Amino acid sequence: MHEDRHDEPAFDPEAIEAGVRRWLERAVIGLNLCPFAKAVYVKQQVRIVVSDASTERALLEQLGEELALLRDTPAEATDTTLLVHPLVLGDFLDYNDFLDDADALVEAMDLDGVLQVASFHPDYRFADTDADDPGNLTNRAPYPILHLLREDSVERAVAAYPQPDAIIERNISTMQDLGLEGFRKLLSD
Repeated sequence: MHEDRHDEPAFDPEAIEAGVRRWLERAVIGLNLCPFAKAVYVKQQVRIVVSDASTERALLEQLGEELALLRDTPAEATDTTLLVHPLVLGDFLDYNDFLDDADALVEAMDLDGVLQVASFHPDYRFADTDADDPGNLTNRAPYPILHLLREDSVERAVAAYPQPDAIIERNISTMQDLGLEGFRKLLSD
């Protein structure tokens, strides 16, 4: 007999992808948190993969597949990949530990200097910050996400952007002005 669990939402990849797109459009692009995101997003070069992995091992295998796919796909077709994994690594500390495994996989696949993995999580917390520090919002997303980036794309974008070092400070200021409640409202339906 199957027991319905009311405390766990059903796994709905379409709804999850819609939430990620809302975050991209309203926060990442809308607040200009990443000034490089809009160009690849409007050209449909952002691949969003909603993973059904429920273990770290399964997620690591899927990460390897996505790294290989990005490596073997022209940037004009897919410049970046968001691997969204709502069923595993919901705890930020576990997620943060997993990033070492992700980096080791990049190295093992000889992709160091070619691809990198950036991190976003609903409970993201930078080292030496309080959990409610607005600066943490810059890396908060509706679900845990491993963001696969091409290093040459990042280098070109940074080189073409005036004062790239100011991005982080501007983002923190934006999030301080918005606040946690404003961020939640921004992402709500």
